[in-house]
Amino acid sequence: MPLSWNDIKTKALAFAQDFEHARDEKSQAQTFWLKFFDVFGVDSSRVGVFESRVKKLNKRMGYADFFWPGLLLIEHKSRGENLEIAADQAADYCINLKEGEHPRYLLVCDFEHFWLKDLAEGAELLMSTATSRFLTE
Repeated sequence: MPLSWNDIKTKALAFAQDFEHARDEKSQAQTFWLKFFDVFGVDSSRVGVFESRVKKLNKRMGYADFFWPGLLLIEHKSRGENLEIAADQAADYCINLKEGEHPRYLLVCDFEHFWLKDLAEGAELLMSTATSRFLTE
């Protein structure tokens, strides 16, 4: 059953508070994304895989932080790291994916900023948690 907007808003506020001071990709990223998906009532284990093995452009193996085939590839970094580099890394992971697996969206995050790229439309959205006051309005 889909969540109501009020349920999503309540969960999103709790999520933001829980991760307000999160900094470290290695120790906190998977928990961050598990709880992020839960905000919207999505069971991440039913739609994708954490640390998905992907062959990069140079034919070496890499690990996408989260991969939802056909929809979303996430690359997460520690707070303050360069998201342009993360976006390039995420795009590199898409090069050798099988037909039908290519994601529509690339999402990179450093706990404080979300950068979403729509690969089909070419649109981009950058959001900082500091500007997410719409949740409380």
